[in-house]
Amino acid sequence: MRLQGLSTIVTGGASGFGAEIARAYAREGAKVVIFDLNADGAKTVASEIGASAIAHGGSVANKADVDAAVKLAVDTFGKLDVVVNNAGWTFRNKPMLEVTEEEFDRVFDVNVKAIFLMTNACVPVMKKQKSGRIINIGSTAGVRPRPGLTWYNASKGAVNLMSKSMAVELAPDGIRVNCIAPVMGETGLLEAFMGVPDTPENRAKFIGTIPLGRMSRPSDIANACVYMAGEESEFLTGVILPVDGGRTI
Repeated sequence: MRLQGLSTIVTGGASGFGAEIARAYAREGAKVVIFDLNADGAKTVASEIGASAIAHGGSVANKADVDAAVKLAVDTFGKLDVVVNNAGWTFRNKPMLEVTEEEFDRVFDVNVKAIFLMTNACVPVMKKQKSGRIINIGSTAGVRPRPGLTWYNASKGAVNLMSKSMAVELAPDGIRVNCIAPVMGETGLLEAFMGVPDTPENRAKFIGTIPLGRMSRPSDIANACVYMAGEESEFLTGVILPVDGGRTI
């Protein structure tokens, strides 16, 4: 098992990419705190996984909830080796001047502020251990943006860049920071990203922009996260890894 004995936190772990990351980590021998605003969904995924997973309900944009997630991991598993900042949100695809201030604030709270809060909570633990891995889920939207998602694109551009900056600053403490940048995926946010009904015809338009001819799947992202958490990637830090079927070429 590639992640045997590791203590991990996966945010947004109740569904989509996060749920599959949590399952993959558990299959590879890791212990997982599944942290999600949807507490019932987190409990369901944890129950499916079994004894190696525990659910934590709360908001990634709330400091008390984030601090509690880190404390839960340390108290339950004795340490904290890996954090996957996967939780994300978007508004429905539309012209940038139609995005409300509330929508703007939420997208930056969930996609950007959440990583600030988690970093402040988990890095002191990892510094004491002299080791740790932080994996941020960015997006190809922060590399090759699509129209109608300007403020979402900006939030993911921030995630991509902060991952590099964090990597440089935390390297002396033995903490690696990398970023996974998925292309549009088959998740609950798909219709919001497209801004049109999720029909085969509309999907085909977006799939046509991806050279390998399909959208990303949760398993694609989970596989990349397993790699970034394991020993095979021990000399990688500050990497933005596109899992995008060639979209950003």
